[in-house]
Amino acid sequence: MKYLLLPGDKLRRLSFHLAMEEYVARHLDEPDYFFTWQVAPTVIYGRNQVVENEVNLDYCRSHGIDVIRRKSGGGCVYADRDNLMLSFVTAEQNVGLAFNRFVGMILLVLRKMGIEATGTSHNDILIGGRKVCGTACRATPEGCIIHSTMLYDTDMANMLQAITPSREKLQKKGIESVRQRITLLKEHTSLTLDEVKTLIRATLCNGERVLTEADVAAIEELEMNY
Repeated sequence: MKYLLLPGDKLRRLSFHLAMEEYVARHLDEPDYFFTWQVAPTVIYGRNQVVENEVNLDYCRSHGIDVIRRKSGGGCVYADRDNLMLSFVTAEQNVGLAFNRFVGMILLVLRKMGIEATGTSHNDILIGGRKVCGTACRATPEGCIIHSTMLYDTDMANMLQAITPSREKLQKKGIESVRQRITLLKEHTSLTLDEVKTLIRATLCNGERVLTEADVAAIEELEMNY
């Protein structure tokens, strides 16, 4: 599996990376690609969600938090520069198999870090029964795009205020607060975020591909659809 690199070090909007996944699925020739990325504070909500029911839009506007809909299903997620976003683009057509492979890869990385973690039937990854990594999948004619948010660290105030799951939803799960059902990776490892990124790449990928300026221009054009 090849690791994808962007030229330059520009921090891009989340919409660019979603478009990048789509571009890779459509146009690049390896069966599997993987890349990691980070974004400024952003709320990402699923294709079937009603944004007003899931996101505190007033809070996001006043705190400079971007709000973007993705084309995959699943729930609402907050991300910032202290999270690690993961993208796996594969020619595998079977969504279940693609999910299982992705979860297995992340569990392997965590085991290498000395962390005992488990996957769930919803393709979340838990440490000590609390969620550290959630995933969503988009099936395409070319295969599957799986993206995930790994909570290395985060601005907890933004996370708690920007996303507004209903009290009924929390009580249904027997949870009093969002903080009680998540954990941060930094609480379980001495590795820095950059060291975690390096370990993921070394564990999962064999070789790399650097996108060209022409690739980037095409992705930017595709981004306008998001």
